[in-house]
Amino acid sequence: MNTPDPLSATLSALADPTRRAILARLARGEATVNELAAPFDISLPAVSRHLKVLEQAGLISRGREAQWRPCRLEAAPLEAVAGWVERYRRFWDGSFDRMDDYIAQLTKGDPDGDRH
Repeated sequence: MNTPDPLSATLSALADPTRRAILARLARGEATVNELAAPFDISLPAVSRHLKVLEQAGLISRGREAQWRPCRLEAAPLEAVAGWVERYRRFWDGSFDRMDDYIAQLTKGDPDGDRH
């Protein structure tokens, strides 16, 4: 079985709203599996499966403190997604700037923007 590239693994993990909610909670600080499961109406094993996907994507890590295994958010994969999206934001910003210039040319000399 082929392992997806890191960006694909991150985007796949982020595709699920439960996993995004877990990451939002972890953005506030470490939490146990039970703490992460509390707001959801799903089983503890289901939450554990979500955590496994997040961990495999590198979005979370699990520590070990005696019997407690806190989960924590890992920022690096999110930074990679942000960098990937940034390239496209610059593209769209440039497209909108060109569209603004084009509209300005169309309406040049007509303060109401009406074309005759």
